[in-house]
Amino acid sequence: MQPAHGAQQVNPDTHLVLRFDQPPVLGTSGLIRIYDAASGRLVDALDLSIPAGPTERTKLPAAPYLSTPYVYADGPRATNANTKAGTPSAGAEPGDAGKYQLTIIGGFTDGFHFHPVIVRDKTATIYPHNNLLEYGKRYRVQIDDAVFGHAVKAWEFSTRPGGPAADAQRVVVSADGTGDFNTVQGALDYVPDHPVRRVTIFVRNGDYEEIVYFRNKSNITLQGEQRDKVRIHYANNEVFNPHPPNISTNEVAGTFPSRRAAFAADNVKAVHLRDLTLETTLAGQAEGLLITGAENIVANTTVIGSGDALQVNGSTYLPGVKVVGHGDTILGRGPAFFERCDIQSRHAFMWIRNPATNHGNVFVDCRFTAIGGQTELARLPANKGKNYPYAEAVLINATLSGISPAGWGQIDGDTANVRFWEYNSRNADGTPVDVSQRHPASRQLTMEKDAQTIRNYSNPAWVLGDWARH
Repeated sequence: MQPAHGAQQVNPDTHLVLRFDQPPVLGTSGLIRIYDAASGRLVDALDLSIPAGPTERTKLPAAPYLSTPYVYADGPRATNANTKAGTPSAGAEPGDAGKYQLTIIGGFTDGFHFHPVIVRDKTATIYPHNNLLEYGKRYRVQIDDAVFGHAVKAWEFSTRPGGPAADAQRVVVSADGTGDFNTVQGALDYVPDHPVRRVTIFVRNGDYEEIVYFRNKSNITLQGEQRDKVRIHYANNEVFNPHPPNISTNEVAGTFPSRRAAFAADNVKAVHLRDLTLETTLAGQAEGLLITGAENIVANTTVIGSGDALQVNGSTYLPGVKVVGHGDTILGRGPAFFERCDIQSRHAFMWIRNPATNHGNVFVDCRFTAIGGQTELARLPANKGKNYPYAEAVLINATLSGISPAGWGQIDGDTANVRFWEYNSRNADGTPVDVSQRHPASRQLTMEKDAQTIRNYSNPAWVLGDWARH
């Protein structure tokens, strides 16, 4: 087991890992309890009779967006230790209070559904509610026989006396417990929201099965050890963690935050994500990464999701990113500058919704590969009666494989200000793409007529702002 019986110097964000001789069968009843070993106080309890979360989409009428921007308050962060999970924010109605497992992540009091125990082969990982274990404590774990169908002996462990220095500029996450934190979320909860000097959270190679959600932070770098060996993932989507029954999410700037992504950086500024793999393992509306804010960088990172695999809202620079999804694979309101990226999709690559006040998606030296038959680069249908007349997707020196002759899908409404533009699109073998049947609302740029436009769109600072100058 991890932590072992009698272990000391354990990080408070630890999971509890049990290894069996045979694959364990997880029961549908029984409690997992964690006690303060010194006082006998019950610190946490996981009830296996409560389902993790919904498995079918709720059939609710369309809900409105917030009429005023969602408030991200500075100050002490709400946690499971001081707030009841499911406490609604911004007027949200709890849709299933007490019906499913619920935990607060990253200060989002409305809470997230989660799996209290995840079984993989012969290993069972127990997920205590976030932020209930503390530094400098000794804990005893007791598991009812019904949880695994047989007795599991109680055990104890002690946590470290304290965490890293409050002004530390570098902390380490390691899934095996040898770093400052066991989980990515634990490190993000610990570091200051707005450090004066940039703080780097270094994530060692490992498998991190956790929902990551953080909000209202700035000047933080999440640096993976090796891109393909740091996997942060969870089975999350709009069904498992839906929007409140009375408020919609995602579309309007400042609206109620979404909880459906495996990894979400919400209302952040100057946050850098580097050398990571971020993945949701459920289908549907399910982001591997949802990032909202300004002046953010996602570099040398792989994002795997389903519909809306990558959602980008707010100025973001994305060099060397790989995105894999099922359709509308890149969603958002921009501006986003993609450079030397590899984008794979089963259906339309993007549904861009930027307003007139900022650019949309710009791709320079990127590769687009259809992975299930021909598809389109982007589509622009009316959405619940609303359209996006300033949508912008510009491709400079793209390599295209499996793109339909029309290139662009359904475009509804007035197309006068839609910018679905290409310059120098090539096939995988380097030959020019036949653009003779391109959608009439799209446009082919040429160096003879559009040299300055091509230079502008090739410049991250022109698309995103001076912060992206390099």
